[in-house]
Amino acid sequence: MSSLLNKFVIKTEFESYQDFHDNFKIQVPENFNFAYDVVDEYAQKHPDKRAIVWCNDYDQERILTFRDLKECSDKAANFFKESGIKKGDKVMLTLKSRLEFWFCILALHKIGAITIPATHMLKTKDIVYRIEQAGIKMVACIGEDGVPSYFDEAHRQMEDLELIKVVVGDENREGWLNFKEELKNASSDFKRPTGDEQTKINEPSLVYFSSGTTGLPKMVLHDYTYPFGHIITAKWQNVLDDGLHYTVADTGWAKAMWGQIYGQWIAGSAIFVYDYERFDAAKMLEKASKHGVTTFCAPPTIYRFLIQEDLSQYDFSTLKYAVTAGEPLNPEVYNKFNEFTGLKLMEGFGQTECVVCIANFPWMKPRPGSMGKPSPGYQIELMDKEGQFCDVGEEGEIIIKTSRKKPPGLFNGYYMDQEKTEEVWHDGYYHTGDTAWMDEDGYLWFVGRNDDMIKSSGYRIGPFEVESAVISHPAVLECAITGAPHPLRGQVVKATVVLTREYQPSEELKIEIQNHVKRVTAPYKYPRIIEFVDELPKTISGKIRRVEIRARDLEKKQ
Repeated sequence: MSSLLNKFVIKTEFESYQDFHDNFKIQVPENFNFAYDVVDEYAQKHPDKRAIVWCNDYDQERILTFRDLKECSDKAANFFKESGIKKGDKVMLTLKSRLEFWFCILALHKIGAITIPATHMLKTKDIVYRIEQAGIKMVACIGEDGVPSYFDEAHRQMEDLELIKVVVGDENREGWLNFKEELKNASSDFKRPTGDEQTKINEPSLVYFSSGTTGLPKMVLHDYTYPFGHIITAKWQNVLDDGLHYTVADTGWAKAMWGQIYGQWIAGSAIFVYDYERFDAAKMLEKASKHGVTTFCAPPTIYRFLIQEDLSQYDFSTLKYAVTAGEPLNPEVYNKFNEFTGLKLMEGFGQTECVVCIANFPWMKPRPGSMGKPSPGYQIELMDKEGQFCDVGEEGEIIIKTSRKKPPGLFNGYYMDQEKTEEVWHDGYYHTGDTAWMDEDGYLWFVGRNDDMIKSSGYRIGPFEVESAVISHPAVLECAITGAPHPLRGQVVKATVVLTREYQPSEELKIEIQNHVKRVTAPYKYPRIIEFVDELPKTISGKIRRVEIRARDLEKKQ
């Protein structure tokens, strides 16, 4: 075995969920720094061990070893330092899935600077908001898609702001440093800092802006212990030492940290990165099967598109395991994927604020539609509106107990916003804002975000159950359930629907879908309004922005 897993956990193999839950223990070394203590250690002990298998839409492919990562991250660290970046400075990375992202984040860890990943889809106002909120000193972004122009415009709007701008691409831009050229000229000799410049495990390492599904994004702060929490994530993904794990995620989304760096490398698995320009299910299947992916993770949105393809055309002989998270998994998707591949999709639940804290782990029999059971170290409770703990079958908010100890991978709070932190984290519990219920065997079932709950004629309706019912109709590819304003009922259930290729919108189809829902779930939950659309509004992470649909409906009413 060439993984470093047994260096950080007391026990690596488990016989059952209960064994894992009770006996998984992390040993946190003093002043741990992932870049030095994992990546550089691999580079020293197993220099030729595969770390990244990367490809794109232009038939470019690269395989990087840990020796390569050490050299490139050391060069990047010297470049950042010579550019004026020091411990505690904030650097925004907008790099899609370019290889340079991994060079940069490791380099920033080595310096002790704070990494702030961001999506390339941000517009000027989004960039201004993030730079001002976080106090960003440097940005590094791709050269394509007009992204540098948005940063230039944002910079012009913030008078007198000193901002170091770095472009990752072949072209040179006025006022920008070229990362490729700077890396070529930088020294590959970078020594681990000592004294005050050395990182401490409880210091800020990473800040992710939340996905903004219900409001302005918040800054989620993680420290240098965060990678340890993702050992749990890697266990849920069932990654293999010397395997190849593929998590579908842009680096602007926290899901990239779940599946493209920390837990997988600690457990010894290489990561697969497909840097695509536009999502294409057939291309993704072709690339993943060609390169021999062994474990796979994607949001249900991706699986919905994958099962529309002819899966018999692809070689899945290397694929051993598949998981999903990010949005609730509809049983219809679970059943179709299982039918095509023979694999049972293992669902998990977590947030930008934590790692996977509820999941169907490898030792469990999954229940389609259930999030699973609590992760080790995570004491999960359900609490009703009156602050009382819920009984079996009762719906309540998912809360995480922290009074005795902060679970591995749970965030440190919202950066520079104590008030927002205290709103969700008080009295020894972190309040997730998500609603669920627990069955008699301890499996948890997602109901919806508190903000997404629909109140219609005295009924309280969670969107997920209705979405599952709508999606089980063969005409429906994707669906978002929201509450639309109604003068008598307060709200009525609305379904915003994307159809499969074989169907066209019609009034007859609306009635057919409504009758279908009445047959498969409680009739009062059926969508009284159905709107057909070409695509649903989503965050970069693939989460449906129901808040945007609700806002549009309110505008129409005014």
